[in-house]
Amino acid sequence: MPPPPRAESLPRDRFIAKFRSLRTQTYSETTARASASSIRTIAWNPLGTLIATGATDRSIRIWNPEKPQVKNSTELKGHIGSVERVAWHPRRDAELASVGADGTLKIWDVRSKAAVGEVKLGGDGLTLAWMPEGEEMLVGTKQDVLKRVDRRTMNVLAEHPQNIQTNQACFSNSGKEVFLTTGEGQIKIMDYPGFEPLLSLSAHTSAALSVSISPMGTWVAVGGSDALLTLWDTWEWCCQHALSNMIGPVRSVSFSFDGTYIVGGSDEGTGLEIAHTETGEYIYKIETAYPAPYVQWHPNRYVLAHSGDASGLKIVGAMDK
Repeated sequence: MPPPPRAESLPRDRFIAKFRSLRTQTYSETTARASASSIRTIAWNPLGTLIATGATDRSIRIWNPEKPQVKNSTELKGHIGSVERVAWHPRRDAELASVGADGTLKIWDVRSKAAVGEVKLGGDGLTLAWMPEGEEMLVGTKQDVLKRVDRRTMNVLAEHPQNIQTNQACFSNSGKEVFLTTGEGQIKIMDYPGFEPLLSLSAHTSAALSVSISPMGTWVAVGGSDALLTLWDTWEWCCQHALSNMIGPVRSVSFSFDGTYIVGGSDEGTGLEIAHTETGEYIYKIETAYPAPYVQWHPNRYVLAHSGDASGLKIVGAMDK
């Protein structure tokens, strides 16, 4: 799979002008079932040609961002509990992994709409992260057990029970470290695959919920239940900025494809505020009439997907050229 073409990286003034001109498109099933469901997770595939959502109604839906009508989407059926996390294989643009409250990890081929692998987790699935090359997945359960899963064999290679509430995980860009957010407000950095502790940072005054690393690996963003999004440089591991414009718990954080801009999603309040990573300055607000807890930047363009009200997935800029 060749690397996708990347858009031009824009300075703040040009970025603001561009975003003001972008339209927001809604992607909705427009059914009674859709109005009763709630998006729990969003993920773009590596090329940015497809976007997956997982919801409380046990469904996974694959959307073509250029065709918002539901007839052009694909539904994946198989989970019997809420879908808590979806994540695309980092090297295969049609392979998706998902974990659910039904205690299963599933691998899907979205072309055939079929599950091509499954692992019983022994607990409610909560978090999911691929190693950068896609050879392994790290899956976490609500029982605070982290499991290494081999993609080729679909076997659990090792289990690592945690002695503290563990909310989300992501890998460093090298795959040699893993970042974990905890119920005590910490971000724990462990070596991988040995899980020896390397560093623990007191990131938040209450539970740390979400975590993401910038594309160049120079920043780590952490969202907390204290309504803060903290930005840490990976050279000295200092908190350089604490972004405080959100009202409620920060359920998701996402860097733009160039790492220049950062956004967090909260399940309280309205609007999404985009900040400049280097300065920590808020520079643009996307107005919404509802909370938007789950956000995800496109992998190579200034296009932003977010959850919203019962009308469904929203994407800012998908229909703009």
